[in-house]
Amino acid sequence: MNPVAFEIFGISVRWYGILISLGMLLGIFIAYFEAKRLGYNPDDIIDLALWAIPAALIGARLYYVIFQWEYYKGNILKILNTREGGLAIHGGIIGGVLAGYLFTRIKKMPFWKTADIVAPSIALGQAIGRWGNFINGEAHGGPTNLPWGIIVDGVKVHPTFLYESLWDFGLFIFLILYRKNKKFDGEVFLLYGIIYSAGRFWIEGLRTDSLMFLGMRVAQLISILIIVFGLLLYYKMRRKS
Repeated sequence: MNPVAFEIFGISVRWYGILISLGMLLGIFIAYFEAKRLGYNPDDIIDLALWAIPAALIGARLYYVIFQWEYYKGNILKILNTREGGLAIHGGIIGGVLAGYLFTRIKKMPFWKTADIVAPSIALGQAIGRWGNFINGEAHGGPTNLPWGIIVDGVKVHPTFLYESLWDFGLFIFLILYRKNKKFDGEVFLLYGIIYSAGRFWIEGLRTDSLMFLGMRVAQLISILIIVFGLLLYYKMRRKS
């Protein structure tokens, strides 16, 4: 499939960017009305997005560049050229959460309550954005004989983008249904981190393009850390509540 959707004045607009933008817009829309339902000023969600989205994109790029430094060092133009690919979701989550924390402190908003509002939207955005990987022919797994495998360069491989997209869609639905029954502020966000990371750990083991550090898959290491710290925080906050 052609990764370029159309061109404007000679500049190609790629499906990857369109799908990421669509995921962000739908996420903002859902979080906006969730904030309104809970009695918060929904305009604060728009302001939060203006902080968190750029920070997430910068974080996603920096994360990728750091673990691919041998390729990027000495060439600042390559680092800035995101059109060639190179965004890592874990870096995006870290950047977005840091910006969100700073925003809530400045606006004197409750961080954990705000995090619960946006957590389902993050999962939905990831689910939609993964289809951009399919169009680009990337983020796939190794060879498989399973009937749902896809053909990449003449080889039938695991559609790991699809596995993660379905996992994230399922997580989105679960969080939407569970949020009204949460036991403490921050629970929805912590469940997002724990459940997403559990699925990502398994899916990452099937991929062929993982970022590596000391012979280990970076995404799996980060997933383990999120699960461990997420469970510890969950236990502590649940007892406190």
